[in-house]
Amino acid sequence: MNEFVGLEKLSLVDFDGKMACTIFVEKCNFRCPFCHNKDLALANNTSEIPFSEIVDFLKRRINKLEGVCITGGEPTLLNTLEDKIRIIKEMGFLVKLDTNGYKPDVLKKLIDLKLIDYVAMDIKNSLEKYNLTTGCNNIDTSKIIESINILKTSGIDYEFRTTLVDEFHNKNDIIEIANLLKGAKKYYLQKYVSSEGCFNKNLHSINKEKVEEFKKILRETIDYVELRGY
Repeated sequence: MNEFVGLEKLSLVDFDGKMACTIFVEKCNFRCPFCHNKDLALANNTSEIPFSEIVDFLKRRINKLEGVCITGGEPTLLNTLEDKIRIIKEMGFLVKLDTNGYKPDVLKKLIDLKLIDYVAMDIKNSLEKYNLTTGCNNIDTSKIIESINILKTSGIDYEFRTTLVDEFHNKNDIIEIANLLKGAKKYYLQKYVSSEGCFNKNLHSINKEKVEEFKKILRETIDYVELRGY
């Protein structure tokens, strides 16, 4: 397995408006039909970027970039993630981690070691529909619950987010998610956009009127709920 396979040298949207770069990790343990990074998830990408090149790039961006976003794929599957983040932090960068939340032990350790400053965790669906929505069998949703609770009590900044797909999400799912995330800091409802990189190219976004209804339901238990892409 390659480690890092992509580098976006500047992003103003991946890290809560901060000037950041984004590095991509190969491989994911989920097979979400609506995922637009199929090649990353399946580890089909062979264009590895040596970490030494990323370090050299970051050294040239000290005092120019504020943060580094680590995404994937699923970064918590990377055995050397802790060591890599430690090097990035030692250069003075803030670190944001994107995760599906299925490795709560890794998440907690990174938080306890003060190696990450912001976490964006995907909430795929109501717990009852996690197998369907992740394209996997036998998903242990207790791991999802554990990661949610870790973030809620962590003291670091975080967000939860769900990519809404008409074939997978309905009002009942949103009610379940509202209960699951009760008291969370931030939750984003993201518009699904089909692309050539998706596992399933026959899925559809949910119209904004229905999403606004979802937003009202969610705001009964979560103070900050916003839309992305609508």
